[in-house]
Amino acid sequence: MNGKILIIGTIEIKTGMHIGTGGDFAAIGAADSPVTRDALSNVPYIPGTSLKGKLRKVLSEKYGRGESPEKDAPEIIRLFGTSAKNKAKAARLMFSDAVLCNKDELDNKGVVPTEIKFENTINRITGVANPRQIERVIRGAKFPLELIYTIDTESDEKEIIEDFKIIADGLKLLEYDYLGGHGTRGYGRVHFADVKAECVVGDSDIDDQINEILGSVGL
Repeated sequence: MNGKILIIGTIEIKTGMHIGTGGDFAAIGAADSPVTRDALSNVPYIPGTSLKGKLRKVLSEKYGRGESPEKDAPEIIRLFGTSAKNKAKAARLMFSDAVLCNKDELDNKGVVPTEIKFENTINRITGVANPRQIERVIRGAKFPLELIYTIDTESDEKEIIEDFKIIADGLKLLEYDYLGGHGTRGYGRVHFADVKAECVVGDSDIDDQINEILGSVGL
């Protein structure tokens, strides 16, 4: 049994989200910590690595988190893979970068997709302030969710259904967590909408069961 199942949907930002550029130079007058931007369109995007890392984190906390990634629960390794020596296993789940998809809608409302959040920390001993400017993707920005699930030679129908229940669990858990940085300060809450799947390579007769599972996401 081999094939590919495409999972699509929408990621809606509920509170300002900051996924940084990793220490890129900021010009004088610019935000101290800018967000990641697509090189071609200059609009914000969510790196696939950010979504994958956070989804794995919330799922491994539920299903079994090991001292190292290769010691996570078997269900997690099955979806996310491992590069452990002599135990390497390809991931069944593949992630894509998600570039802002509702810029025109935001333009029509007269708003830009990012904002500058001013923050300040105070040294408790010296009393000296350390102000900074953090760029955030605004509430209401939307990004396309696109994951590809691989049906490999080891897959059977029961296991595929179990995998999609885990994927749905992860998306639900992530709605109660956050994407990006500064989540404990209210940043990065997201909502998943219109999540559905379609077998795009090979044959599958379980699309209806899969979509019933994914239909519980975002409710």
